[in-house]
Amino acid sequence: MVFSIRRWTSRIVFIVVFTVLLFVVTGGYRWLADAISPIHPYREPRGAALKVFVNDPNSPDSKNAADRLRWFYWYGE
Repeated sequence: MVFSIRRWTSRIVFIVVFTVLLFVVTGGYRWLADAISPIHPYREPRGAALKVFVNDPNSPDSKNAADRLRWFYWYGE
């Protein structure tokens, strides 16, 4: 079996360069995503701001299909 050092070194260099570029691109993508992402919507409000949420009311007990369909379209459940 012929073992070519030149061929193996070029393969190793290719794998190393590919890995380095992969890390650079993924790091750049993460940085870009953090830079353009909006403010975190679930953070604690500052100042006089209040974070308010509404619990969904209970589903209707009636077995009427129209009521159930209306409930589904209104609340998405």
